[in-house]
Amino acid sequence: MRIAPALIAALILALTGSARAELVTYPAPDPAALRALTIYSTLDNHLAAPLISAFQALHPDVTLHYEDLLAGDIASRVMAETDAGQPTADFVFSSAMDMQIKLANDGYAQPVSVPAARTWPVWANWQDTAFALTYEPAVLVYHRPSFPEGPPGSRLELMEWLRRAPPEMRGKIGTYDIQRSAVGYLFLARDAEHFPDIWALLQQMAQAGLQTFPTSQDVIDRVADGRLVLGYNILGSYAADQARAAPDLGFVLLRDFTVVVSRVALVPRAARSSELGRAFLAFLMSREGQTLLSERLRLPAVSLEVSGANSARAMQAVLGDQLRPVAVSPGVLVYLDQAKRRRLYRLWAKALTPR
Repeated sequence: MRIAPALIAALILALTGSARAELVTYPAPDPAALRALTIYSTLDNHLAAPLISAFQALHPDVTLHYEDLLAGDIASRVMAETDAGQPTADFVFSSAMDMQIKLANDGYAQPVSVPAARTWPVWANWQDTAFALTYEPAVLVYHRPSFPEGPPGSRLELMEWLRRAPPEMRGKIGTYDIQRSAVGYLFLARDAEHFPDIWALLQQMAQAGLQTFPTSQDVIDRVADGRLVLGYNILGSYAADQARAAPDLGFVLLRDFTVVVSRVALVPRAARSSELGRAFLAFLMSREGQTLLSERLRLPAVSLEVSGANSARAMQAVLGDQLRPVAVSPGVLVYLDQAKRRRLYRLWAKALTPR
């Protein structure tokens, strides 16, 4: 029996759907508009809203359908819809670099020509199909009242703090669940390359009652109100954005090394309106778009034309070799290797098993 491609896509999407999925439609400012742009993104809706508003100011004839999804669901949907011969999103923006590069490497993205690509950093552009748009460090978030003399400043200091942490701090440390968080998995995989004692650190966290969560927001919310006192390897962009409104929330870039990841954008090969996908990419890579990402959303800009404090250019000038950015290249595909992933999961589970 032959099953229709549309049914195959529907079945796959049903299996890969996420409870987090949220669709928001932004009507075109021009009521006579007929064009529509669909975006799949891991960027929370409230953060994306200023970008969408600025884009629609330039393109008032465009209605925008924005779907906030988990990274794994984005990749699954793009592949399922494309393989079923159906149109998919016009623009995809995700914090899971490895999954985005795999989409591009496997032919699910189309080469695009946008003005800013000519001056884009080499490490942030792969064959004009995948572009890094942000420069986001992993940080240690902490509950300020719990650390009147300041938090640990390195992984070795964190291990020492865990050894002597008072009983009331037990069960108040959080990080990503790497089996549910793509960016959490990537951060840990990079840690394992740079810090041989990462498993000993995780064992100490587990002995102190480590809690794991699927998103940055889960950890940040709990640190801000004191349910947690520390959050390890959390996206600094989200921490910086919310620290402005949460006086008890602090964060620090660990000085031994700081892994930096980027949100990667692409225009899918099966986009229904690829010209609008290219237009949105061009906007986010423009000086206006990068400045908006940097100053309004607190997502550090990649563009060398943006030199404010919240930019790759400024951070590199101050922190230098402390920063360990992940390049946009097929090199990140090693983190998707199933044997490597299974091994990392085993080491993770072993480290977190109570002794």
